[in-house]
Amino acid sequence: MNTKKIAIIYAILAASLYAINVPLSKLLLQHAEPTMMAAFLYLGAGVGLFLYGLTEKFTGKETKREPLTRKELPYTIAMVVLDIAAPILLMLGINATTSANVSLLNNFEIVATSIIALVIFKEVISKKLWLAIALVTVASAILSFEGTGAFVFNSGSLFVLGACLCWGFENNCTKMISNKSSVEIVVIKGTFSGLGSLVVAFLLGEQIPDIKWLLCILLLGFVAYGLSIHFYIMAQKDLGAAKTSAYYSIAPFLGVMFSMLLLREKPEIQFYIALVIMIVSTYLMVKDTI
Repeated sequence: MNTKKIAIIYAILAASLYAINVPLSKLLLQHAEPTMMAAFLYLGAGVGLFLYGLTEKFTGKETKREPLTRKELPYTIAMVVLDIAAPILLMLGINATTSANVSLLNNFEIVATSIIALVIFKEVISKKLWLAIALVTVASAILSFEGTGAFVFNSGSLFVLGACLCWGFENNCTKMISNKSSVEIVVIKGTFSGLGSLVVAFLLGEQIPDIKWLLCILLLGFVAYGLSIHFYIMAQKDLGAAKTSAYYSIAPFLGVMFSMLLLREKPEIQFYIALVIMIVSTYLMVKDTI
């Protein structure tokens, strides 16, 4: 199997692991406050991947990976800072506008990642991939659409778009160091982004959840954030920021499917319409990759 096909598998695996986060977070949010939970999800990713790396080392199954150097320091710092800023902007947006509006505007992250990759990082994006990205955006908008009053542009919308821009830059910064150890990158990203979010949570007056729920959140963070980001970075090495982001966009659809299985939720008709469009866009991405 060639490296491109393996990279596609990594990207889809990353999306699948992250999608588990959707239904399980809904359950855990009954026992933890949002920002505090986000902090421990990140910390679960950082600590979990650190232990994952140690396990590989002691069992002799460690994959040889290039460590980060001083040369990658600017991208590493930017990655962490943007990962702290984006959730804060998103929270401000959620507080100032409707959840439906937030869901719709969140789809801008895919477009932002692609435009930043093209304009600033000079990544080559084919016409076929642009079409796939456009279809992904349309499909995601349909999936998150909640009626004619769902979209209202206001100050909250600007915060959400700011969060998407931060994540767009963060995705590209991560791509610039994706040839280095993905385990080390996730440990740094998870630990420092988690600590930053934890400070914000305390400033907001949120409380640490009970130990049993805290352990559940850390475990979910390891799987849905740590392993997911680990595979995402491995996919970026061969696919680039724009294409990996496009593949990763199947996560909301998988999240709906997992919600159907775990929470017995029934999707509306727009899910099936969006799913057909997403299948077409995925086909175009695969054709453009292989």
